Amino acid sequence: MSRTDHTDPQMTPTGAARPAATLAEIAELLSCEGPDPDARDVEVDAIVASDAMSEILASSHHGALMITGLTNVQSVRTAVVADAKAIVYIRGKRPVEATLDLAREKGIPVLFTTLGMFECCGILHRAGMRGEI
Repeated sequence: MSRTDHTDPQMTPTGAARPAATLAEIAELLSCEGPDPDARDVEVDAIVASDAMSEILASSHHGALMITGLTNVQSVRTAVVADAKAIVYIRGKRPVEATLDLAREKGIPVLFTTLGMFECCGILHRAGMRGEI
């Protein structure tokens, strides 16, 4: 299905990127575990994706979804500084409990998928999300 295919329910009628998606929609698209039920309606309007936190910081977008394979505490700290609304951990990676505790403390929902970064970005792009990196 092409980006301008008007039968794609994820696209606007003109084929343009839609303005936002909820974490529940993203979790379904990426076959994610999470987020917690109280965060399912959180909306994001852009994606930042990298394992290099310097890249996330250099290209941060207020309210973006951060996709990364980096699972240490720096991933959460970077999300806070970059003002990301949520983090998707990829490739089946799971942060240690201290990292998850910090995410909860900072109010950053986390999701987990077995997909790689390329697949995640491709799926979200096809669904009409725009990227920042």
